[in-house]
Amino acid sequence: MTDFDSHLRKFQKELSAGTVSLALLAVLGAASEPMYGYQIAKRLERFGEGVLSGKQSALYPVLRNLGAAGLLDSHTEPSVAGPPRRYYHITDAGRAVLDEWSAAWRATRDSVDSVLEGLSK
Repeated sequence: MTDFDSHLRKFQKELSAGTVSLALLAVLGAASEPMYGYQIAKRLERFGEGVLSGKQSALYPVLRNLGAAGLLDSHTEPSVAGPPRRYYHITDAGRAVLDEWSAAWRATRDSVDSVLEGLSK
């Protein structure tokens, strides 16, 4: 691995750390009913253009942290095939935070895009 690859991987990891929580809240905020982890991961793969794919195991600690912060609620239900499933849904506090984080994300994205566009001219 080159230094360039190492720097890119570090940068991608830092970006991912801040955006996975936002993406999870967005998926659950748009859901019409509670979802379990695999469903959430598949939705992220489908709409996230692969950016968050392959990180299903990393979603569960983030889901737990969001739950501990009161942004998600969860419950467990038996499964016909396999172990019980934990279903997650967004709370009212989670919806409020999603609105705030979405606005912050858009402002940050727009600001960075402006800088990058200015540099490329």
